[in-house]
Amino acid sequence: MTINKQGMNPADIRTQYATRAVFFIGGFGAASWAPLVPLLRQRLAIGEDVLGLLLLCIGIGSLLTMPLSGATAVRLGCRKVLTFASIAFALLLFLLSQVAEILLAVPVLLCFGAIMGCIDVVINIQAVIVEKAAGKRLMSGMHGLWSVGGFTGAGLFGIWVGGLGLSPTASTLIAAGIMMGTIIAFSRFLLPYGGDAGGQMLAMPKGIVTFVGLIACIAFLVEGAIMDWSGVFLTTVRGLDLSLAGMGFTIFSAAMLIMRLMGDKLVQKLGQKAVVLGGSMLAFIGFLAVIFAPVTELLYAGFFAIGIGSANIVPVFFSLLGKQKDMPIALAVPAVSTLGYLGILMGPAAIGALAHATSLYAAFGLLAVLVALQFVIARHVYGKVL
Repeated sequence: MTINKQGMNPADIRTQYATRAVFFIGGFGAASWAPLVPLLRQRLAIGEDVLGLLLLCIGIGSLLTMPLSGATAVRLGCRKVLTFASIAFALLLFLLSQVAEILLAVPVLLCFGAIMGCIDVVINIQAVIVEKAAGKRLMSGMHGLWSVGGFTGAGLFGIWVGGLGLSPTASTLIAAGIMMGTIIAFSRFLLPYGGDAGGQMLAMPKGIVTFVGLIACIAFLVEGAIMDWSGVFLTTVRGLDLSLAGMGFTIFSAAMLIMRLMGDKLVQKLGQKAVVLGGSMLAFIGFLAVIFAPVTELLYAGFFAIGIGSANIVPVFFSLLGKQKDMPIALAVPAVSTLGYLGILMGPAAIGALAHATSLYAAFGLLAVLVALQFVIARHVYGKVL
């Protein structure tokens, strides 16, 4: 049993549950924010162009805090950072359901993004430490709890507003209460430390961590592009009815959730290299099906294959950060997270620009090429680390 100098065993089952709980909070909070976007636009009486700029504040806020979050966790400990950030996340979520002035919306959205980015980085630092101490695969299941939180948050908001007739304010207040209650219940089992930053503050990728960051960038770019553009692709390019616009992302998300919950056992059985390289190949085949499938069933199967293939790539490489020697974990995780988040921000815009210049067929073809590039980079990383 590994006991750290603070007298806490990072492999403790309660610490594992606490780590999963914070992943759940992250997904639940993000999903609870999504239905507030059109309500914010209505309250502020703004157009899509201004709304787009406002939403960019979330990404800017995240990018500002991610490179510094690892060093903050080292100084204060994961427990203090995650407890404060989770409570702030809940409070800011409720504030966003009330803000009615654009001059107030900008700083609130910046803070909201900053907190989201901080949670994402620090909980992955804790997850790497906990998994390494436990000596077994845990990362895929932990990331799966983010997806569980997302599905739960989206589903409950629909039930509260659509089924029970609650107001958005009341529904958001309940969501914030669930988030705060969860972190209060699990906070004492979070790690009171955050690894080592080697005396550095800013997380700049170097060595093999740069290649892992590129893989994360591609993975998140693909996910963001499917979320924002699959509906447009299905309706305008493949000619499906508007009522089926959400099917692609729904199938993709369900496949991701299922495979992440199964991922740890799958990696233990097949090996992480086989899961990553095989998953990249499956995702590539899925994109070919989405682009060229002659029937709708194969088209949907393509989205399912992309979700299955992509699900465990990011969790596996976060685990791999615990084995590399080029950077301390407390700096490697935020460096990779920052590059991954750049993929989320760049993906939808890049696809839109390419689609405007050529076609959505070409844009989705680019995604297939990027997945193939991910396969090549992954092989290089495994050759260096393992």
